[in-house]
Amino acid sequence: MSTAIPKETLDFFNKLSKNNNRDWFNEHKPEFKAIEAKVKKAYNHLGELMSTHDQIEKIKIFRIYRDVRFSKNKLPYKTHFGGAFHRKKPELRGGYYLHIQPNNESFIATGFWEPNKEDLFRIRKEFEMDDSEIRAILNTETFSKTWGGFVGDELKTAPKGFDRAHPAIDLIRRKQFIFIKKYSDEEVLQEDFLKNVNNAFKNVRPFFDYMSDVLTTNLNGESLL
Repeated sequence: MSTAIPKETLDFFNKLSKNNNRDWFNEHKPEFKAIEAKVKKAYNHLGELMSTHDQIEKIKIFRIYRDVRFSKNKLPYKTHFGGAFHRKKPELRGGYYLHIQPNNESFIATGFWEPNKEDLFRIRKEFEMDDSEIRAILNTETFSKTWGGFVGDELKTAPKGFDRAHPAIDLIRRKQFIFIKKYSDEEVLQEDFLKNVNNAFKNVRPFFDYMSDVLTTNLNGESLL
């Protein structure tokens, strides 16, 4: 049986975006549950592929229901599927995310979304001491062709305690260390889509190995585990 993303996934979300209300969704809930079952199978298959080159501890597929309590947007349903793949903690850091949304809005993301205060400081200190290793990883042909450069939030100036003229200030002022790769609807529906996603995730491994080493050691290189 195919584990590809079914075309009806994108069709359903296009219809839901025009009828984002409880009455319409409840009427079409059996259709959604059938699609959801196939998509969950695809996410789990991707997790199996990833487990051949990484230690995936947990797969979390997010619910379609939006939390509208603190949002100005009161539409009750998401119009996409999202799922996270968690690496084995505490020794392996970083995570993976797969987002399926119609109209060429699908993407995969990886890296560090919200490093805690201690981790962020540790990463910045590492870059301050020596940025050659991280730049070598980012500039390899395989990595750069797959992922490009960092995206995400960054400070406009140097963080407190860091020199704004430091040669690595472009890295030091980052608040997030994220990579994103976008996909068209046509690409998402290809039979080899999950294989391509898996290969992209596999190519981020040198970055994860480096960051895991940084975040599990102190500034003297001594293990914190």
